[in-house]
Amino acid sequence: MTDRPDELAEAAYPSPVPAANDHAGHRQRVRERFLKVGGDALEDYELLELILQLVVPRRDTKALAKTLLREFGSFSGVFNASQARLEKIDGLGTTSVAHIKVIQAVAARFGRDRIAAEKPILSSWTQLIEYCNSQMAYQSIEQFRILFLDKKNRLIADEVQQTGTVDHTPVYPREVIKRALELSATALILLHNHPSGDPTPSSADVRMTKEIGDIAKPLGITLHDHLIIGKSGHASLRGLKLI
Repeated sequence: MTDRPDELAEAAYPSPVPAANDHAGHRQRVRERFLKVGGDALEDYELLELILQLVVPRRDTKALAKTLLREFGSFSGVFNASQARLEKIDGLGTTSVAHIKVIQAVAARFGRDRIAAEKPILSSWTQLIEYCNSQMAYQSIEQFRILFLDKKNRLIADEVQQTGTVDHTPVYPREVIKRALELSATALILLHNHPSGDPTPSSADVRMTKEIGDIAKPLGITLHDHLIIGKSGHASLRGLKLI
């Protein structure tokens, strides 16, 4: 698809003046409802409609919001969609897509800050799972990342170590431990996603986790868990007694 300014995309959907007046009134009503009842009371399409008002001016964003939810399956799926896929949606141009990805990045930073507070990450488990889901559940390829923790289990760093294919990511246990030593980390939480949506660990996942744990333990580094994230939920190897 050839890049085009959003203004050209909007020009493809002209509206007569009376409809434009109705459209402006609808936008105002949606904003007022949000301020009155809050975001939790809104349907996904309503909240997405409000966000799209910020990035797609002079358009009926209600219809566009519903189109995006149908195409990508969920609210999170819209924001985790690739630039290329978003640009295929009628009514979204390069600038609008860039704004959507900026909002995704802001949400990710907010989520990371919630688990990077002074309190130990293990006491913020719900926030951790929410953060992992927002970052990884809707990725189209596998991603392996690590949370490096200090002796009080506070977050030192959150790093993507490897990306792979739709069903495999190469992981090098000695490189994982080398990075932990560089950061003076004393504990780790491993994370990776299953693009298939099913978070069930594979035998390779279990073997790799045990290998990292075996190298880490003599060095005084604790492996707290390995979380596998999928669209249908998450799996904890610690919870499954696989480590």
